[in-house]
Amino acid sequence: MTEQSLPSLDLKRQDGVLWVSIDVPPVNLMTAQLMLDLDAVAASAENDPDLHVIVVQSANPEFFLAHGDLSFVEDPATYAALPVAEETLVGTGPMMRLYERWRRLPQTTIAKVAGLARGGGAELVSSLDLRFAALETAAFGQFEALIGIVPGAGATAHLPRLVGRARALEIVLTGGLVDAATAERWGWVNRALPAAELDEYVEWVALAIASLPDGVRAAAIEAIDAADGTLEDALRAENRLLGETFTPASGELARAALAAGVHTREVELNLEKVLRANLARH
Repeated sequence: MTEQSLPSLDLKRQDGVLWVSIDVPPVNLMTAQLMLDLDAVAASAENDPDLHVIVVQSANPEFFLAHGDLSFVEDPATYAALPVAEETLVGTGPMMRLYERWRRLPQTTIAKVAGLARGGGAELVSSLDLRFAALETAAFGQFEALIGIVPGAGATAHLPRLVGRARALEIVLTGGLVDAATAERWGWVNRALPAAELDEYVEWVALAIASLPDGVRAAAIEAIDAADGTLEDALRAENRLLGETFTPASGELARAALAAGVHTREVELNLEKVLRANLARH
């Protein structure tokens, strides 16, 4: 495992997974320095073919990312001029550009949320690919209406796609805090797990995705994203990508599965375990 750090981030890398821990005491505000550091991580990741998964987590068990630094209001021009993701979504604010840069990364991005994520913190969560939360302690909110503004880093664009229009309106217009169980039920997060199980489960997800055969992860993402278009286009994209991933290597995995007893009752009752074992051997 390799480790390094930026002023507001601790970084650990192992087996194709980068673990990014936010560390901005006392409450993990989205400061200018944190924005610059997250942008540096994204810039490095964009052209790293050996990096497959990025997990964003917090060094603070109470706060994933509290929200944007409200002192930006004292000097909005300096905030607007931050050199963050300058070629992404030109014409928008630096936090929105940063999160969009993260959303577009070729890696699979995962938010592991043990504490509170409000405002810009919740918007970062919504911008990533997968989201997992601690059932007892995680919560999410967009409080911006309570200070007389609307969200400005992607909430109104992402939330309707995740939770639906009516629930997005409830989140944004009430400014209320949504507990992890409700966030899971609404689709804001993939799963809300007992806090004691969160680390182990997210590690399993990250390593499982990172260990997939070459090309499968990217092809699956492309196929699923094609569902934003017409049904016919989505089906044609899936058919094309199946052909592209049907390689000699995938054929070898299928033959190994047959040799291991696929199609028999004993193996079919434990199919995923057998397939993962075959994948690990190849």
